[in-house]
Amino acid sequence: MKLAPFCATIAIFCYSCSSTNLMSLSVTVPAPVSLPPNAKSAAVVNRTRAADENRTIDAIHKAVSFESKTLQAEGAKATVYGLTDELRKNNRFTIVRSLDNLDLRSFGAGVFPNSLPWDTVERICRESHTDLLFSLELFDAESGVGVGAGGGPARLLTTIAGTPALDQRVSINTQVKTGWRIYDPTSHNILDEYVLSRNLATHTRLLDPVGTGTAIASRKGAVKEAGMDAGQVYASRIVPYSIRVSRYYYVRGNGNFIVAKRMAQTGNWEGAGKIWQQETNSPSHKAAGRACYNMAIISEIDGDVDGAVQWAQKAYEVYGLRLALNYVNLLHRRQSGNAVLKSQSEITSNP
Repeated sequence: MKLAPFCATIAIFCYSCSSTNLMSLSVTVPAPVSLPPNAKSAAVVNRTRAADENRTIDAIHKAVSFESKTLQAEGAKATVYGLTDELRKNNRFTIVRSLDNLDLRSFGAGVFPNSLPWDTVERICRESHTDLLFSLELFDAESGVGVGAGGGPARLLTTIAGTPALDQRVSINTQVKTGWRIYDPTSHNILDEYVLSRNLATHTRLLDPVGTGTAIASRKGAVKEAGMDAGQVYASRIVPYSIRVSRYYYVRGNGNFIVAKRMAQTGNWEGAGKIWQQETNSPSHKAAGRACYNMAIISEIDGDVDGAVQWAQKAYEVYGLRLALNYVNLLHRRQSGNAVLKSQSEITSNP
């Protein structure tokens, strides 16, 4: 029996008083966003500047949020770079163009705007010879200042000149928010709308001008870094990824199940599978049903989801194991996901 490479990563959690143990394995799931198969190139634009008619509202928002125009512009630029760089690293597209010379505007003031007009999307893609448009629609770095945060109560100190002064800790808390859309000019569909948020914190002393300047500079660097990370994270929404899932398997039925349990605990799933396969023909109704269910687990470990469905169905239909019915439904969802995953993987491997 050939086991998939990820079997070595399987973790076992034993419950000696139960008829089942819990194990986990890594499975690959489809990307959250599916792109058209014929889309081979993409343009990336920055649309975060406020429109002229909203300039006053945007300025008020920036003042209240301690967000300078420079901070917003540099953060957005870093975010676009993070997305563009990550899209170029994966092989989904043959061409990725960052169009930093376009004067695209939005509402500003930290508001996720209405979508771009389709004639604008079509023109951008036509002139850049690209199939899809990735647009950074929102970049906001809203900050609040707290005095005494993390520093405890204020304390009176004596300076060199003998003048009392407050030694309080100042915390600058910043929420960096990025909003995205993916436009398909051919179908006039918005393929994705997504907002990412990340909280940052910098600290200094109230009466420390040097420290305050350092904190402000540190905040600026942290905001740009958070923007770049947000771009990289968003690029991953078009790429399949791995997660860990939990599964129960039976460890009691007869003496052979105890032996198979010990094999599973050491990672010898092949040996355990051979025992369970033999037990599927057991004269004991309970042992045979549990063995069929465990063979579904083995099939899933091997990457054979269709085979796992057949074993789990038998465990429920013939032997009445209710746990198997839940497993069948779960496996059906995996089958549906695998169909999407196959399509995404074929497109990714053949750009």
